[in-house]
Amino acid sequence: MTEEMPKAYDPRETEPRWYAYWEKEGLFRATGKPGDARPTYVIAIPPPNVTGSLHMGHACRTTFEDALIRHKRMQGFDTLWIPGTDHAGIATQVVVERLLKAEGKTRHDLGRAEFIKRVWQWKEESGNRILHQLRKLGASCDWSHERFTMDEGLSTAVREVFVRLYEEGLIYRDTRLVNWDVETQTVLSDLEVDTEENVQGELFEFAYNVEGGGEVVVATTRPETMLGDSGLAVHPDDPRYTHLHGKFVTHPFVSRRIPIIADAVLVDPKFGTGVVKVTPAHDFNDFATGKRHKLEEISVIGLNGKMNENAGEFQGQDRFVARKQVKKKLEELGLVRGSKPHVMTLPKSQRSGTVVEPVISTQWFVRMQPLAAPAIEAVQSGKIQIVPEEWTKTYFHWMNNIQDWCISRQLWWGHEIPAWYCDDCEHINVSRETPTACSKCKSANLRQDADVLDTWFSSALWPFSTLGWPEKTPDLARYYPTTDMETGFDILFFWVARMIMMGLKFMGDVPFRRVLLSGLVTDERGEKMSKTKGNVIDPLDVIGGSTLDALVAKAADAGAKPSGLDYLKKTYPEGFAAYGADALRFTLASYAPQQRKIALSIKRIEGYRNFCNKLWNAARFSLGKLEGHDVRASGERPAATLLANRWILSRLDAATSTAQKGIDEYRLDDASGALYHFVWGELCDWYLELTKPLLTSDDPRVVSETLAVLMHVIETTLRLLHPFIPFVTEEIWQRIPKTAAAPKSIVIAAYPKEGLEGKADADAEREMSSLIAVIVAARTMRSEHDLAPSREVPLMLRTDDPTITALLTRELAAVTTLCRATVTIAKSAGSEAAEDAAVAVAEGVTIIMPLAGLVDHAKERERLTREIAKTVKDIEAIQKKLGNAGFLERAPAALVETERARLTELETSQTRLTQALGKLPAA
Repeated sequence: MTEEMPKAYDPRETEPRWYAYWEKEGLFRATGKPGDARPTYVIAIPPPNVTGSLHMGHACRTTFEDALIRHKRMQGFDTLWIPGTDHAGIATQVVVERLLKAEGKTRHDLGRAEFIKRVWQWKEESGNRILHQLRKLGASCDWSHERFTMDEGLSTAVREVFVRLYEEGLIYRDTRLVNWDVETQTVLSDLEVDTEENVQGELFEFAYNVEGGGEVVVATTRPETMLGDSGLAVHPDDPRYTHLHGKFVTHPFVSRRIPIIADAVLVDPKFGTGVVKVTPAHDFNDFATGKRHKLEEISVIGLNGKMNENAGEFQGQDRFVARKQVKKKLEELGLVRGSKPHVMTLPKSQRSGTVVEPVISTQWFVRMQPLAAPAIEAVQSGKIQIVPEEWTKTYFHWMNNIQDWCISRQLWWGHEIPAWYCDDCEHINVSRETPTACSKCKSANLRQDADVLDTWFSSALWPFSTLGWPEKTPDLARYYPTTDMETGFDILFFWVARMIMMGLKFMGDVPFRRVLLSGLVTDERGEKMSKTKGNVIDPLDVIGGSTLDALVAKAADAGAKPSGLDYLKKTYPEGFAAYGADALRFTLASYAPQQRKIALSIKRIEGYRNFCNKLWNAARFSLGKLEGHDVRASGERPAATLLANRWILSRLDAATSTAQKGIDEYRLDDASGALYHFVWGELCDWYLELTKPLLTSDDPRVVSETLAVLMHVIETTLRLLHPFIPFVTEEIWQRIPKTAAAPKSIVIAAYPKEGLEGKADADAEREMSSLIAVIVAARTMRSEHDLAPSREVPLMLRTDDPTITALLTRELAAVTTLCRATVTIAKSAGSEAAEDAAVAVAEGVTIIMPLAGLVDHAKERERLTREIAKTVKDIEAIQKKLGNAGFLERAPAALVETERARLTELETSQTRLTQALGKLPAA
């Protein structure tokens, strides 16, 4: 006899226990060896930064990837899910420098070696916390393959790639315009620059005097950069300025002649005055314009954000102070021509929050076009599939317009650039090993480049460096290329495209076969989660529960604004219950991965927590029926002759087919949705109820068949659900009596296959559809008249269809039990309903429920009148909301759709209540 299941499922006790078991048993390890005939399925986790805790976006990624890997593992694939973390150069350095600042120190006080040691110490703490969180989420990673982007092996790969690209002329050093963070004192990648929208700025207009007489007025949002102007540009077709083509203006502060050029690329004649000042050293568009017209690149803002020696009298001033002083000076010279408000965008450092300054700097670059061409072909030819396909156009646009990649960063934490400068002959020595002498002049007077590589450089090697490259390891031979790369659409170019380029370059093959892109997790309003907004949800708070006070304290510590704290208090007044990892995972899996925004709702998580409890109770009910019977799930479909058993096996087959197709096609929402509907709407709502009269039958064959089908359906359903909700399914599955051939864990049990676990049975589905329609109609009448579930009612079923009559007669026990009624079946003729009776029609059957003695008509009239009034009020409230254009514009589409569905439901309810009221005898 199976041990009785507890009444309630407790994820807090269950989840850590099963994860420890899985890890102890090595169930997540890739076990393939040379010659293994099993197909491989490999995912390399997008390595989270070691800069803190995982956020809800990581939880979403983890859920999707774990569902895919568990599914393939159950299908018998040799699976490898490579876990790891990214050293996150600038992000990590900023965090550690803040910690030092709290101690009254800077990294310069420690020196480079000691600072790096301090970062490694911090990494061990933070990195371990992240790996703990992945385990809490149920991630079935092969932890023996865990990697860090600055591990010794990965560092060797980074140096090897750098040297090879340098030797082939694909890495070079050059002086160019770059994004510069004046606070952290480093170059930034475009991904590390956030664009602040709708900033209220000023469009300032001033005049340049034209040589030979006259003036030309320019408009700018950055007057301080006029100190570095080396050109004025007009559109070649603008008739206002054709007379100025080829002429010069004089700079009002310094001795400089500035040419007036015609450029159709830079200038929009409708913007400002139609004349654009060109500052090649401090604007990317101007830089490109300067190259086209061979303009001088005059840097006037230094790396410290202050005006330099080229700024004349403004030297030493902060750039924003200089802005005011330049305007003042122009005013004194009578050159100001006005200003007006201007809404603009402002580039800010993602790490420090300071305004990014474009500056001219000498950096290391990768020549990208030779690497991009094969990567474009890989997607065009279908070697790599991007899902959803719509992102392919974006990929091609980026790749066809690719610019060389600045890979050097002025940081201390990261992969040091393997280049050494000879102080005697100035030769640059690039080497795999630290050189002892200059390769050109043999001098030992060498110093290493002080910069480190962009974090994305090492990340681009992730699919093959994690498998041991440049060594020819067994893992590399077996598991490269990987199979799927699941990640957010926002890093398609910054990471995915670079992995494709590097994989093709150094492995001669694509790094993965599919790119699975998913959306951004937002709050339920559709707003991006932000620490200042107070809407960031920690996955562990959802899993383990949290009080409101704890949520508010955490948000305040993270920098939430008062308005953010108010939002938190209003939205989650009771904090979070301990929903468990399964509820969170199933919620995330219910959203379409392909949608741009995944608007996470705590109410939805609560609903899926209820689903886990529903599954638990269904299993508890089923196992409770086994006493005195030796029934064991074998994985083989049992024979079924009874309608209910045939029907549930047919529905199981349909759910299996949809789940399989959904997971294969990366429509996890379709798969999880089909399983949710099957468990809640078919297994629990109908089949378990239908088994009650069968399991109390006097015929042992009926009982035996039903128990066999019941155990098969429960056990198979657990295997179907396991990739999404691994903990509760393992807990229940271990309690299911099984044959000796069953594996030790559901983790390695076979995933159900269409046609094997159930069987499509059109006849059973058609008959059950008719039966359900009749039962629903009868139950609706009971509900409309507020009859207690325990009260037995008389029910007359009238039909002239012999097939339906035979069905109702055969399934009389089901109708009687589920309708809580005494049932008579007869032909329609001569069986008119009594005046005081409720009547409904379904599937050609007239259902008559006499009300005499069941309903107090006066009280029933009052109740129905109250219900109708309440329903009308609710309908009007939703209609008002849906009639509000502001709500329709701002609310997430999913919320609008929910409100519309609720309106339809209420209108249907109003109709039924009104009809029920009309059927009552007149007062």
